[in-house]
Amino acid sequence: MTRSARRTRRTTRSLQVAGVGAAALLALSACSSSDDASSDSSSMPKSSASSSPKLTGTVTVFAAASLKESFTSLGKEFEQAHPGTKVTFNFGGSDTLAASITGGAPADVFAAASPKTMAIVTDKKDAATTPATFVRNQLEIATLPGNPDKVSSLKDLTKSDLKVVLCDKTVPCGAAAQKALDASHLKLTPVSYEQDVKSALTKVELKEADAAVVYKTDVKAAGDKVEGVEFPESADAINDYPIALLKDAPNAEAAKAFIALVQSPEGQKVLTAAGFLKPTA
Repeated sequence: MTRSARRTRRTTRSLQVAGVGAAALLALSACSSSDDASSDSSSMPKSSASSSPKLTGTVTVFAAASLKESFTSLGKEFEQAHPGTKVTFNFGGSDTLAASITGGAPADVFAAASPKTMAIVTDKKDAATTPATFVRNQLEIATLPGNPDKVSSLKDLTKSDLKVVLCDKTVPCGAAAQKALDASHLKLTPVSYEQDVKSALTKVELKEADAAVVYKTDVKAAGDKVEGVEFPESADAINDYPIALLKDAPNAEAAKAFIALVQSPEGQKVLTAAGFLKPTA
């Protein structure tokens, strides 16, 4: 074989080796890219199937009557944020609601106007979570528009010619009113005891009573139908409002989300705008 032929053969062999090497490099590169892609895909968010399930169905909330306006508003916000859900409410005296829950009434959430009425439920092991205080509320005197009887203090309610309505003592607003009266060493005989704060307020709105001891939030919600009179003794009778998920809640996941809304900055904004006080730290 001539020298020229040998040189040509070596060149061909070198090119073949180089080609094999290049192919190997391309294969390794492809494997590396595949591995990187696999690694990247594992670090990417999971598909929607493995994310939080979509909330649907009805959330049944048993809530103190004084929460009617603010909770109704929050219920609408919740439904808008979670299409396919519906929030239904049972508003009333906290003691009556608690008795219904322990009696087996189906409900997802209980928001009470006092720890004492919440304890009716927790003592029966009917709460699935530890109750958390989400707001507080303070008493105020509701009088007829313009305050024609010139009520300026809690003592003024003891006048014999004044028709005054109180919440029943078993209801949080009634218990708080009695606490304020006892602290002031005052005795008051109302024309009626009402089963929830809205019923007491309605007596004044309908002019069936001259005044009622209710919550500041109720006076604010009534607008110009009544006039509010603050009294210093109310500072010693402020009610904490606890909320809890109930045992055997029919729609527990959606109920947890509603409770989270109530406790969120957005929920607190709605509640404080209604006149509620923020919970103590």
